[in-house]
Amino acid sequence: MRRTRLVSIAALLAAGAVSLAACSSSKNSTSSSTTPAGGGSSSSGADTVACQSGSLKSDGSTAQQNAMTQWIKDYQTKCSGATITYGGGGSGQGVTDFTNKQVDFAGSDAALDPTKGEVAAGTKACGSQAIDLPMVTGPIALGFNLKGVSGLTLTPDVIAKIFTGKITTWNDPAITALNSGASLPATKITVFNRSDASGTTQNFERYLAASAPTVWTTTPSKVWAGSGQGKKGNQLVGQAVQSTDGAIGYVEWSYAIQNNLTQAKIDNGGGPVELTADTVAKTISTATVAPSGTGDLTLKLDYATKTPGAYPIVLVTYEIVCTKYAAKGALVKSFMNFISSSTEQNAVHNLGYAALPASVQSQVQAQIAKIS
Repeated sequence: MRRTRLVSIAALLAAGAVSLAACSSSKNSTSSSTTPAGGGSSSSGADTVACQSGSLKSDGSTAQQNAMTQWIKDYQTKCSGATITYGGGGSGQGVTDFTNKQVDFAGSDAALDPTKGEVAAGTKACGSQAIDLPMVTGPIALGFNLKGVSGLTLTPDVIAKIFTGKITTWNDPAITALNSGASLPATKITVFNRSDASGTTQNFERYLAASAPTVWTTTPSKVWAGSGQGKKGNQLVGQAVQSTDGAIGYVEWSYAIQNNLTQAKIDNGGGPVELTADTVAKTISTATVAPSGTGDLTLKLDYATKTPGAYPIVLVTYEIVCTKYAAKGALVKSFMNFISSSTEQNAVHNLGYAALPASVQSQVQAQIAKIS
């Protein structure tokens, strides 16, 4: 199957991104000398890390797992006194582990939901305000495997009908009308979805609800509400699509790349758009921070954008942290400073991730500075 060419994501970083100041030490951790941040070509020679010793345990989003693996490796290379683990149990598991005090921070593709008591539960577990810090953008690819077909365009309504079981074969008139000139077989469509509570699922459902509201009428959540065969984690969904003729699934971009999946172009109303660095940048650049008054930095995304050249199916992965820790605040602060630096944002480009806009980065850094 033809692999979709991975283009540079450097376009997503605004020129002159704000560099991070090294975080201060705390009586709860031992600080070592400040050294340059590692893990890839630096976009800013000023990025530094004030190493802290100790251990952190975390869990959550599989969408950010590849990035987190790289970040942990880079941090521990620079800071040998630190041990950090991340289990990719899914966003739902991450939130549950955080509110049950099983981890020091959690990764999630969806911010804590106050209507479901998650903010209150997180704050209770922390003994201080729990907040969401957007850390990196993970576009969601519609990966497909269809023998003899190397390109495909889909619209929101058609996508929603495929993922709700209303369109069941690849030569359905609704699909062929969008792909004139393509020889689409009568192969049965096999849909793969996440079986675990997933922020990737919630963001994909938010896209469907915003762009195809007459077809997708279910309230978006971490639990998949459409049709299909469930697989746990982005990796297993990607593997299932890769090994099944006629398959389609939604996966975070890095897993589409990792599994060599051909990816559909999306036509939200402004013409077919391929998932690339530049097309994601057009959507992410319009993201705004929802005001909270608590330091929380939940982002609003325009999933229904019709802007020509803007790829609309995106997610932002968050780190859920406490504003105050009993014993590990300095290490959490140091690590969050490190991974939000321009150097480490660049370090995960080739893994299929996109950096946050500089304006959002600066707000994240300001909140990290308040962690104690």
